[in-house]
Amino acid sequence: YENTGLQSQPPLEEPNYGATAAHVRQGPLVSVSRNSPAGRDYLTVGVLCYANLINFMDWFIVPGILLDIQKYFELSDGGAGLLQTVFILCYMLAAPFFGYLGDRYNRKIILGAGIFFWSGVTLGTSFISESYYWIFFLSRGLVGIGTASYSTVAPTIIADRFDEGRRTTMLSIFYICIPVGSGLGYVLASSMAGVTGDWHWAFRITPCMGGLALVLLILLVPHRIQRRTEAHRALSISGTIRVAAEKPGVQRTAKTTWCQDVISLGKNWSFVWSSLGLTAMAFVTGALGLWVPVFLYRAQVVQGIVSPCLEKSCNSSNSLIFGGITIGTGILGVIAGAEAARRLRKMNNKADPLICATSMFVSALCLYIALMVAQRNIVFTFIFIAFGELFLSVNWAVVTDILLYVVTPRRQSTAIALQILVSHLLGDAGSPYLIGTISNAIQAKNDRSFQWNFWSLQYSFIICVFVGVFGGGFFLLTSFYIEEDRKEAEQ
Repeated sequence: YENTGLQSQPPLEEPNYGATAAHVRQGPLVSVSRNSPAGRDYLTVGVLCYANLINFMDWFIVPGILLDIQKYFELSDGGAGLLQTVFILCYMLAAPFFGYLGDRYNRKIILGAGIFFWSGVTLGTSFISESYYWIFFLSRGLVGIGTASYSTVAPTIIADRFDEGRRTTMLSIFYICIPVGSGLGYVLASSMAGVTGDWHWAFRITPCMGGLALVLLILLVPHRIQRRTEAHRALSISGTIRVAAEKPGVQRTAKTTWCQDVISLGKNWSFVWSSLGLTAMAFVTGALGLWVPVFLYRAQVVQGIVSPCLEKSCNSSNSLIFGGITIGTGILGVIAGAEAARRLRKMNNKADPLICATSMFVSALCLYIALMVAQRNIVFTFIFIAFGELFLSVNWAVVTDILLYVVTPRRQSTAIALQILVSHLLGDAGSPYLIGTISNAIQAKNDRSFQWNFWSLQYSFIICVFVGVFGGGFFLLTSFYIEEDRKEAEQ
């Protein structure tokens, strides 16, 4: 176990405000310092952000060169969708296991092992020939297991190193790496395929970057990271935190089993509804991430802008453009979401879920418009896809911040792991395969012309619009419970 505990200080005279005020008891108090974190803390966040960037680059190498992979392994739309589904299924099934380990054992060791494992498997992927397509599927599943160890544990380290105000900022930087890494995955894959003429080279860059991340992790991240339970129990916007001190000799945090943690989280309605909202986000982003470059390519073929890739290497310009859009909208969206949350939560304690709900509704509308104009104007399609991704990105840091203040610290790794499991099981684990399967079914009932190849994906994507609307509804339901659950977590 990693060390926990805070130093006792004489009681302060300042009054308490915000979330802390209702829970201050009489008696000795503990003062939690809100001074600027040491430079080591910022170096730790920098290393974690760099590794998270590589993490999501590995996620989206396959979508960046999906046309080439489909042609190389002779995969249908359903088979191509299943490729991403295998990755997500292994990722989400491994997440609870690493959440259990992250709450109980040294997190630096878990992170290092995960980075080493997924980087090695990614490198091995680049040497698979066309006759061993099943090994390619297997390797993507193994990469998913490796990345689960990182995504589950890394946010909790940031949560332990910073108080509420800075924590939101640091998490925003951390989650900016999701869209930026995703976009760089597209750019890297399409660029390497274009430069070398062989898509296998796309899988040989990120392992080198992963090796550097492992070295930085060993050198710069502390081996033992304090779990600052009391600091998270009292979060105050006012800038002053006071926490009731436990009596000497009394255990500060009662040990609970994993089953007890899960049961408790199931009764936390803010956690449940926000996780379902995140699930809707994952469904939409998973479908868009895999299929948008292919959808844009088919729209351009129908419009006569590009020629069909039947024998030569496929045009990867859409992956480059979509990657750039993902990077730009991701940075703007995460920053805008964090800033909106920081400002609005001072006026409304329900601001976070309301921001998420609004962004989901607007994103669904933008996606619908993009689908409708795709056959006529490819420029407008890019514009509305960009707006749709922008409003989806608003939610990344905000949703995680909701989890961190409605869930007691000793259950945070488990909560993140369960959220990963649910959001991917019902979200992006199935959406790429579902979209591909529906597209196959539509093509089977009609002629396999280029026009119907485009329409099949267009009609399949409509389901994402409805799921986005449902996601907005889930975040609205979160707003009904968030104040009560936050107070309970602070106790």
